[in-house]
Amino acid sequence: MPSGTPRRPYDSGRRQEAAHRNRAAILAAGRELLFRDGYQATTVRAVAERAGVSPETVYKAFGGKPGLVKALWDITLAGDDEPLTMAERPQLQAVLATRDGHAKLRLYAGFVRGVHERLAALSALLAQAGPDVGQVLALSEQERMTGVTAFVAHLTGTGVLPADIDAARLADSWWALTGPHLYTQLTSVRGWAADTYEDWLTELLTSALPSPP
Repeated sequence: MPSGTPRRPYDSGRRQEAAHRNRAAILAAGRELLFRDGYQATTVRAVAERAGVSPETVYKAFGGKPGLVKALWDITLAGDDEPLTMAERPQLQAVLATRDGHAKLRLYAGFVRGVHERLAALSALLAQAGPDVGQVLALSEQERMTGVTAFVAHLTGTGVLPADIDAARLADSWWALTGPHLYTQLTSVRGWAADTYEDWLTELLTSALPSPP
């Protein structure tokens, strides 16, 4: 380039917008192919072709197929691809802001129901995928345990639960109670409506609250 020619300014906004579009296209293609062809038959190259990008772009964005699956899991769990933790999202913010213990736990049961409704199909698909996605599912369960433990700590910290309660045991119990397997067993296998599951879960969660004097 001649020394007298001005340099074009670096447009970081345009590059970020392109990266965001590529990410969305890759995620959409990955979801479509996973549900159409299954985990084993879905390749990074096939996802890239479907998304209209190079395989290198997929690897750069997600690190490979397991990373893509984890990203799909996370956005399905959250309901969107916004860079917010679950605790920062409006539904959980409403749970945390509610002062009445019974109302708080009913809202939490509704939150759990919503998560499982979004994740049920993907969870069932990945359960058939074998050891390749075992780490993804194990990590998601660790993250769910962290979330349940934080919620129990919130309940004890705000006085909804007594301070002398065995918080670790309660968190373990609620982690098992709110898991995806139990939701699937009750709704898909036993035929419960989602409303029935939510009412049942609310009843069991509120049973931990102290009885009124």
